[in-house]
Amino acid sequence: MASISKLPTATATATATGSSRPKCLFLRRPNCSSSITIRTNVLSSSNLSLHSNRPLRATSFLVKCSQIDGNGSHFKRTTLHDLYEKLGQSPWYDNLCRPVTDLLPLIESGVRGVTSNPAIFQKAISTSNAYNEQFKEVVQAGKDIESAYWELVVKDIQDASKLFEPIYDETDGGDGYVSVEVSPRLADDTHGTIEAAKWLHTKVHRPNVYIKIPATAPCIPSIKEVIASGICVNVTLIFSLARYEAVIDAYLDGLEASGLSDLSRVTSVASFFVSRVDTLVDKMLEKIGTPEALDLRGKAANAQAALAYQLYQIKFSGPRWEALVKKGAKKQRLLWASTSVKNPAYPDTLYVAPLIGPGTVSTMPDQALQAFIDHGTVGRTIDSNVSEAEGIYSALEKLGIDWSYVGSQLELEGVDSFKKSFDSLLDSLQEKANSLKLVSL
Repeated sequence: MASISKLPTATATATATGSSRPKCLFLRRPNCSSSITIRTNVLSSSNLSLHSNRPLRATSFLVKCSQIDGNGSHFKRTTLHDLYEKLGQSPWYDNLCRPVTDLLPLIESGVRGVTSNPAIFQKAISTSNAYNEQFKEVVQAGKDIESAYWELVVKDIQDASKLFEPIYDETDGGDGYVSVEVSPRLADDTHGTIEAAKWLHTKVHRPNVYIKIPATAPCIPSIKEVIASGICVNVTLIFSLARYEAVIDAYLDGLEASGLSDLSRVTSVASFFVSRVDTLVDKMLEKIGTPEALDLRGKAANAQAALAYQLYQIKFSGPRWEALVKKGAKKQRLLWASTSVKNPAYPDTLYVAPLIGPGTVSTMPDQALQAFIDHGTVGRTIDSNVSEAEGIYSALEKLGIDWSYVGSQLELEGVDSFKKSFDSLLDSLQEKANSLKLVSL
């Protein structure tokens, strides 16, 4: 699926954005003597920061864009299989476009779920002709542009969820999910989000689909109500520990309010965003400019994530949780999101390798997924040095980094980004309708 082109044989940087063509698939190629320079996941004394370069051998696994329907070659065992089987972390793929059959080789390589968002669909639909036929049909059938958008999205989600059903069945509903987000225009609308989530759940009508709801303050009550309705939820855009705790409480409240005697099929993940934290905090540290501040660059995100995992362990234990377990409740898994490296000076697995632990999910876009398959090391790292994480978190506060501000600012940026992607796509679809001489908004 889209975004990574064939790796060059000459020396290059692994964090290049790659191709934007809409179809990609994993392929195998024979080893060769050429290499590229890539930042790797060699650990320093801390599992919270990674600073090392080494040549990358010519890998047998790469993501290659294709202009034909995906029928990727057979896969051998990869580090993704070990990640799940040995450490209990589920590797997911953060991308979706047509043809969804491009997901098959990814599944063979160990991918166990898919996440999507308005930005992903904006890129997929606006850069591909694969949606034209269905789009024309639904618009000519009388659908307005936004309704047509949902028809396109729902089909992709349904088709993808079908591919992951075997994993869902094998794990008794514990894995194999595909996520689809409610309209980002509803981020400040509690009731609207509840109704949209229920509608989308009914529209998709698949057991292994997560309805994504943003973790904005107005949507925290929405999460509780949707969970209480028996709908599985992926809570997205979590940027702070305080908001993460509110998300957990909403999940627990929803389970308790559901009135269900069997809670085993009401599951959830909490998407805790990582790399964007460093993007913002690093700028703040550079503005401070002291040696101590500059030394903390690239460490804030993983430190906070490590503390989030501690909160996860605390909240999903004790009498309240045990009472829900008796009814079949499953923990709301922590999902590491925004795992791509934004700063090319950082190692390409910086937001994957240090965040490995049981009961978690890591959703990776093309470049992070490829990097981890090629040179990722499987080992429990998320709680290997909690005291250091606490020290980094505290040191940042002493330097004047306001974690509440960081969370609020990133939430605003995240919601705004998704709204812009959503609106841009609707504009693109309107232009496409006009070019096809179809109806308007």
